[in-house]
Amino acid sequence: MSKIMGLTGDGAIAYAVKQSSVDVVAAYPITPQTLIVEEFSEFVHNGEVHTEFVCVESEHSAMSACVGASLTGARVFTATASQGLALMHEIMYIASSLRCPIVMGVVNRALSAPINIHCDHSDMMGSRDCGWIQIYGENAQEAYDWVVQAFKIAEDPSVLLPVTMNIDGFILSHSLEGVEVLDDEDVKRFVTTRKPVLRVDPDKPITVGALCLTDYYFETKRQQFEALEETTKVIDRVNKEYKILTGRRYGFVDSYGLEDAEAAILCLGSTAGTAKTVAGELRSQGKKVGVIKPWVYRPFPREEIMKALGGLKALAVLDRSCSFGAPYGALCSDVVGMLYQNGKELNVFNVIYGLGGRDMTPFDIEAIFNEALEVAETGLVKEPLKFIGVRE
Repeated sequence: MSKIMGLTGDGAIAYAVKQSSVDVVAAYPITPQTLIVEEFSEFVHNGEVHTEFVCVESEHSAMSACVGASLTGARVFTATASQGLALMHEIMYIASSLRCPIVMGVVNRALSAPINIHCDHSDMMGSRDCGWIQIYGENAQEAYDWVVQAFKIAEDPSVLLPVTMNIDGFILSHSLEGVEVLDDEDVKRFVTTRKPVLRVDPDKPITVGALCLTDYYFETKRQQFEALEETTKVIDRVNKEYKILTGRRYGFVDSYGLEDAEAAILCLGSTAGTAKTVAGELRSQGKKVGVIKPWVYRPFPREEIMKALGGLKALAVLDRSCSFGAPYGALCSDVVGMLYQNGKELNVFNVIYGLGGRDMTPFDIEAIFNEALEVAETGLVKEPLKFIGVRE
């Protein structure tokens, strides 16, 4: 059984965590993530969960506490944003290296300076290579569904890697939506209880995080790389099990209108919803456009995106962050590298948009689609990288 609840994106994540029998939550408040841990703290206070809620003095401490708790075999959750994620950066590498299956809600927000509390993806893109599984949601429903799945994915014995669930700050975190939530018992049966392979136990001592120099360090990093690549099998299996439970289909990539598209937009997060709406209007006018939205960003879904590209002649890749000094933004760089690796020729251009919460309007997206259609027709990319929506 399920029911519809009015939840913000933050609230949807908090509710999914509430239902997932989490043992420890250690977190520090930061806008626009604060509502997640604030609402969860109410669940603790009201006795709705039996979770140890650890109030810490910083995000660095929060992730450190999460690592310690996870190593004891506990199911662990935290949440952060922006400067908080940046402060965690050091410990994020430790969490993935020690194979701690922590789940973290990241409410994407611009990095300072100047100080800004609104959405862009600079925070997570700054930690994109930290060895975590990374998922982006388009709306509150996806945030809820993916958090429930994230615990099952992270804690699988063949994975044992941490997961971030990313939602766009304010655009999703503070917007109220109707979210279909499962019964508590259904979630508990789906997620099950964590069964740790190894754990810190005073009665059975093990060495954790030992000094590792030129003799074995390289091998441990290769193992991490292989482990992240192998997560694809578990993600696929969990997605299929979740579809049986809910009827909702998830995977590595979502798409719209690609059956005959000649040009498409590829983007992450909430922007995909607007892009689909605009694409639908343009398709009704006979324009052959589509949208590609990766749900999973790490591991990068190369095969699924290559399949989605199909017979496209042009692709606009939208980055909501700026890779200063690089030829493209982070997402576009991954796409271009993937195309080269697979020997596929495709006219690609990169659009940097929405920094610091600047709106990406339907008018802007329509202009990008029209430019992509022109590139598809002419085969010429005039601007490989451009900024849209910025005042000159």
